[in-house]
Amino acid sequence: MKKHLVLAGGGHAHMMTLSNLHKFVEKGHRVTVIQPSAYHYYSGMGPGMLGKTYRPEEIRFATRHVVEKKGGTFVLGKIARVDQEEKTVALESGETLPFDVISFNVGSHVPQTHIIGDGSDIFTVKPIEKLLEAQQRILDLASRRKITIGIIGGGPSAVEIAGNIWRLVRGDGNHGPEIIIFTSKGLMPDHPQGVRTKAYASLTSRGVKVLEQSRVKEIETGRIRLDSGQEHEIDIIFVAVGVKPSSVFKASGLPTGPDGGLLVNRYLQCTAHPNMFGGGDCIYFEEHPLDKVGVYAVRQNPVLLHNLMAALEGRDLQPFDPGGDYLLIFNLGDGTGIFSKMWLQFGGRAAFIVKDVIDRKFMRKFQAIEYDVLLLFSGRRWFVV
Repeated sequence: MKKHLVLAGGGHAHMMTLSNLHKFVEKGHRVTVIQPSAYHYYSGMGPGMLGKTYRPEEIRFATRHVVEKKGGTFVLGKIARVDQEEKTVALESGETLPFDVISFNVGSHVPQTHIIGDGSDIFTVKPIEKLLEAQQRILDLASRRKITIGIIGGGPSAVEIAGNIWRLVRGDGNHGPEIIIFTSKGLMPDHPQGVRTKAYASLTSRGVKVLEQSRVKEIETGRIRLDSGQEHEIDIIFVAVGVKPSSVFKASGLPTGPDGGLLVNRYLQCTAHPNMFGGGDCIYFEEHPLDKVGVYAVRQNPVLLHNLMAALEGRDLQPFDPGGDYLLIFNLGDGTGIFSKMWLQFGGRAAFIVKDVIDRKFMRKFQAIEYDVLLLFSGRRWFVV
């Protein structure tokens, strides 16, 4: 009997499955993709979009278009709960969908526990498309008066957001804003000293203030309150305090790891329910925790593609190997970056160029699925064949 595969989210870990979705359909299986947006934005290029290095269409994948073109069904919505006994998913809209096999790639979110009030002019760094709204708001206010922009958090997202805001407001008659980073543990505390030093030097040389030992107590429109009792008047606030997996797993009574992510085994399969799988930021890998970086979602692609088809057809599953060390490159917004892998760290224009080439190659590879074309790379140019 042919079965129904549901993909919850069309993120990085589901890209290969989406590109091969027609193979599931050709075998007689139904495929439904549920996502709160018709597009999936690549988070690695999000800060660059904020700073206008990239246009929105350069960093997004047309999920709905691809799903429907390849014979699947796209549902615009967000999952609220999963019922394993009934094998159904309930959406926030109230709609209920059945499944035989389901895979989660619903990403992560930035906690908003410190935000009080209506949250206007307060932006979390995820979802990525909200950065477009922030961009327009900054440009609108900066065209009229000098403003203050506060960024809460000291990790990579905070650094990249600060650097790209600086790029966004340069010239064009804008009033240069004051940019302040509020961090309780210092800048880039989980990274090598060389990375931390380069990030700090880059931002402060451009006038960005870094207030260390500044633990935030409350955030409301126009104001940040610290545990110390200090208050800062801020026009626009970005929250970049790290990410947490979707709360749908706990709400559904599914097994989770310490961070609330879906607990999966070496096959990226839910430890309690063999017809459930997952990848990316929303899972907790049982063998050992994985950092919340996109490289693992990319490495999970072929395993999920194989295992979802295998689960539908009763074949053997393939284990996931997280692999070794991975490369990190940070976009500082001024045409430079910071390259970090193992013992090697360097900054400057070359680091950004490497990141730009890698990111554009990744996007071209999967955006080509939208048009049913093959892209070949020769020298510095891509050719459609």
